[in-house]
Amino acid sequence: MYKFYPFIKYSVNGCVYENEELEGEHYSLELEVTDNAVKCVLHPKTEMKMLEFYISTYKKLGKDELFFSNGYQSWTTCYEFHATDKMDGMTPIANISDFTKGLAGISGDWRIAKYGGKGYFHSFTYTYFRKGADVELFGSLSERSGYTVFYLDANQNSFKIEKDVEGLVVSENYSLVDVVSFKGTYDEVFDSYFGSMNLRKPKTNGMSGYTSWYNYFQKIDEKIILRDLDGLDRAKDAVSIFQIDDGYESFVGDWLVPDSKKFPNGMKPIADAIHDKGYLAGIWLAPFSAQKTSVTAKEHPDWLIRDEKGMPLLGCVGWGGAYTLDFYNPEVQEYIKKFFDVVLHEWGFDMVKLDFLYSEAMLPRNGKTRGQIMCEAMDFLRECVGEDKLFLGCGVPLGPSFGVVDACRISCDVDLKYAGKFYNKLKVNPEIPSAQNAINNSLLRRHLNGRVFCNDPDVFFLRDNNLTFTFDQKLLLGKVNNICGNILFVSDNAGDYSDETIELVKKFFTKTDAEIISVDFVTADVVHVKFKENGKTKTLRFNMKTGKSNVKNVL
Repeated sequence: MYKFYPFIKYSVNGCVYENEELEGEHYSLELEVTDNAVKCVLHPKTEMKMLEFYISTYKKLGKDELFFSNGYQSWTTCYEFHATDKMDGMTPIANISDFTKGLAGISGDWRIAKYGGKGYFHSFTYTYFRKGADVELFGSLSERSGYTVFYLDANQNSFKIEKDVEGLVVSENYSLVDVVSFKGTYDEVFDSYFGSMNLRKPKTNGMSGYTSWYNYFQKIDEKIILRDLDGLDRAKDAVSIFQIDDGYESFVGDWLVPDSKKFPNGMKPIADAIHDKGYLAGIWLAPFSAQKTSVTAKEHPDWLIRDEKGMPLLGCVGWGGAYTLDFYNPEVQEYIKKFFDVVLHEWGFDMVKLDFLYSEAMLPRNGKTRGQIMCEAMDFLRECVGEDKLFLGCGVPLGPSFGVVDACRISCDVDLKYAGKFYNKLKVNPEIPSAQNAINNSLLRRHLNGRVFCNDPDVFFLRDNNLTFTFDQKLLLGKVNNICGNILFVSDNAGDYSDETIELVKKFFTKTDAEIISVDFVTADVVHVKFKENGKTKTLRFNMKTGKSNVKNVL
C-alpha cells in the first residue's frame, strides 16, 4: 500500500499559506488510502481560495516498466514512457511570451500541467504503470471537483496526484481526490475502472459512413454533398451515417443562417435526402464558439467569456479567430438551446458532432475549477441534444465526457499527407494533426472503445486524388481504425471508387470481432499489434514514421 503525503496552498483574506500537514489553521484534510482507493476530503474552517493541491508518494519506475500518459483532450497525443524518455510539450519557440504560448497551446494543457526534462511525465484523469502484461491503474472517478493530473518524476522516484484547483473558492467540505486503483491485465483493470463508474451507456454501438471535412474542408456546397451522398450507393449496405462538417454555416456561431450561396435550399432538404438513402443524418457544430466576424459575436459582446484583462477569450485560432460563449449566461443558454432545437427537430438531423468544447473551460471562473466547468458544460450539451439524438464529442477533455457522449474522437485530425506538414517536425504542440499521431492514439486509447463510448479514431482514406498517401499507408490507417474504433468515416467521393475499392471500404466499415492482445512500441517508430480476429491470431507490424507495414497479410 502506498503512503501519500499532502501539499496544500491557498489564500485567506489575501494572505497566502502553504502546508504539508493534514491539519492547518484554516482547514483539515481527511486522507484515506487503501489497496484500491485514494480519497481526500478538504474540511475548511473558513472560506479559502485554493491555489494548489496534491498528494505524493514514493514510486520507482522499473527498467522495463512504462508510465501511460493520457493526453489532456481528444486531440492530445498519448504515450507510454520509459524512465529515460522525455515528454514534449509545445515547441520552445512558443515560450517567448504568454501571447505566443497562448496561440501555440490554445487547445492544450499549458495553463494546467507542468513539463520537465527527461523522466518527468503527466497524465490526465487516469494513468497506468505497465510491465509486460501486468498493469497497475489509477483513475479518477470524477473530474467535477477539478481535473485530476497524475505526475511521475522518475528522477526523484515520486508519484503525485494533483488536482487543478485554480479558481476554486470553498467554504464547505470538498472532495479533492477520489481515485480508484486496480491491478491485473490490461483489459481487467479497465473493466474494473470503468465498471466502477456506473456510466450511462451510449445510444449506439457503432456507425460507419461519410464526413465531408477531409476532402473539401469548408469548401462544400449542396451539389458536392448530394453528389457524394449518391456516390455511396454501391456501399450502401455497409453505411449507416452521412455527416455534414464545417462549411455550411454563414459564420461559425451563426448556426441558424446557412450560407445561402452554398446551400440555397437550406439544410432540411439535405437531411431529408440523407434519410431517403436510409442513413442517419449528422451535422457538425462548435456550440461554444463564435467567429470574430459572426453576427453573434458582434451583436452580443456580453455573451463572451472575458479573460483577466477583460478581453474576449480567444478559444480557437481557426476561421481567423473565434471567441467563446459563456454558457453560464442565461441568454447564451437560451440561444444554444434554440439552435439545437432547430438543427435536431426542424432540420431533422439525428447526430451532432460537437467540436472545440475544451474552450468553455480554458479559464476558471465563478469560484469553480476548469474541471467543474467542463463537466457542467457537457451536462448542459447532453440536455440540449436530448436522449433521442446522438452526441459525438470532439476537442474535449475525456474525463468530463465519460457517460455523457455516445461517441468521441480519441485522436488528433489526420492530415492529407501521411507525414504531415512542415510544422509537424517543429512539434508545435501535442495536438498537431498527422496520421502518425492519430494511429498512435487509436492504439493507446483502444481501452475506451465500447466501455465508455464508441471510439472515433478520425477518418481513413481510399481515394486517389487530393491526398499524399501510398496505398499501404491507406490500408494501415483503415485497418487500425477498424480494430480500434466503432465510428468509421471516410471523406472520399465513393462514386470515384473502383469496384475493388468499394469492396475494401465495405470491409473497413464492417464491425470486426478483433480483440487486441497487445500493443508494443518496439522502438519509437516500430510497432507490433497482436490481435485475434475471425478465430485467428495475427500480428500487424508497421513503421509509424514511414507507414510501411505487413497490413496486406492481416486483412
